[in-house]
Amino acid sequence: MENEAPARPNGLFDRILEIVVSNLNSIGSVWIFVLTLLINADAFGRKLFHSPIDGVNEIVELSIVGIVFLQLGDATRKGRLPRSDGLFNMIGKRWPNFGRFHAALFNFLGAVFMGLILYGSVPLFIESWESDFYVGVEGLFTAPVWPIKLIIVIGCAVTLLQFLVFVRRHLTRPKSIPEDSLS
Repeated sequence: MENEAPARPNGLFDRILEIVVSNLNSIGSVWIFVLTLLINADAFGRKLFHSPIDGVNEIVELSIVGIVFLQLGDATRKGRLPRSDGLFNMIGKRWPNFGRFHAALFNFLGAVFMGLILYGSVPLFIESWESDFYVGVEGLFTAPVWPIKLIIVIGCAVTLLQFLVFVRRHLTRPKSIPEDSLS
């Protein structure tokens, strides 16, 4: 169960998913940059002008969650999710069929886990949209919560699809091609 990320996508769906996942990751990276600028502007404003930027704490709280879910699919695609798989890599080299089965099972369980989070997140998104939930202090700074809830839903859906792509790849991987050339 080496690194999950194959060198090239297999079909049109895989290519489209790769584009979507890469774009979400890029949005998350730009968001990190903008957030860094905001935090620095707030710090300098506090120190130099005794005038902090209202809402920075709330923006940072929401942003951390949003960035994680924007970049989760790409971390999954590139095989950067933390795990301990030394034993299974060793077994997979000795028994490749078991290694492929185990990799497919691992990724299937990842898809199930993302599905559970998605199942729980959709009602929370709908509730935050319909009830107009916000964070902050009314009259000073408020920000709606629903965009972050939507990002969670999108991030879970994309990551679930990425796990399913890996399941398909591990179950349909030709036996004649060595594991190292596909990961």
